[in-house]
Amino acid sequence: MAAWADGSWTSEDGLKLHYRDYAGPAFRPAILCLPGLTRNARDFAGLADRLAGQWRVICVDLRGRGESAYAKDPMTYAPPVYLRDVQALIDVLGLDRFALFGTSLGGLLTMFLAGLNRGRLKGALLNDIGPVIEPAGLARIRSYVGKGGSFPTWLHAARALQETHRAAFPDYKLEDWLAMAKRQCRVTPAGRIVFDYDMKIAEPFRVPGNESVADPWPALDGLAGLPVLLIRGALSDILSAETAAEMARRLPTLEEVVVPRIGHAPTLDEPECTAGIDRLLRRL
Repeated sequence: MAAWADGSWTSEDGLKLHYRDYAGPAFRPAILCLPGLTRNARDFAGLADRLAGQWRVICVDLRGRGESAYAKDPMTYAPPVYLRDVQALIDVLGLDRFALFGTSLGGLLTMFLAGLNRGRLKGALLNDIGPVIEPAGLARIRSYVGKGGSFPTWLHAARALQETHRAAFPDYKLEDWLAMAKRQCRVTPAGRIVFDYDMKIAEPFRVPGNESVADPWPALDGLAGLPVLLIRGALSDILSAETAAEMARRLPTLEEVVVPRIGHAPTLDEPECTAGIDRLLRRL
């Protein structure tokens, strides 16, 4: 497991936010990783372990997740605020050459950050996300986000995740579900295992239309001319093959990788993903 330094920055409304910083050479663009709605910096641990030392990898905990502070106002758990938070980190770190790797919500943020960072952004990875989010996938996410609950053991947490996500990962074994649990959950001082995010992130997300910032298609155009890798789970209920095809039509520099027998969202540690990421990094 690669070592990292813990870093923090302050949001415009005074929250202390956290990131993991894996060291790498300054002559290459840094890789800034943005997680999905209920996820955290640990989602990118496998990627960071593989690339650290060769690339600087910065893995973000969005507000209300992981080691970042929880918001006082739950309505700030919204994409426009996440955008300002991440842009503040980019500016604080003085990143003048970087790539964005975004999973799900993090990929939506990546599209909008592209237009704010012309000249600085050198490439992007969009993990199972596009400008059109399929209604079935949104309904599924709304069915479980913010529901809370706690578990006495990691095995119980793993089984709960299996119940929720088995359709997306039909070939997962117990060790895979345990690994997912340890990425998504934490141990409380009382010894219970809980999901590692503020349950109140669900409040604005449950309002129709709040899952994005604005029309993402024009935002996607901000990636024009840049190396882009689009990863799609073959079983995804969030990103359709039709949306992926339209993205490739609009962005001739986009490469699509489809991960078989996986839904929303690939971990980026699958062989198809690691090979695609290596090709993207060579293009950077």
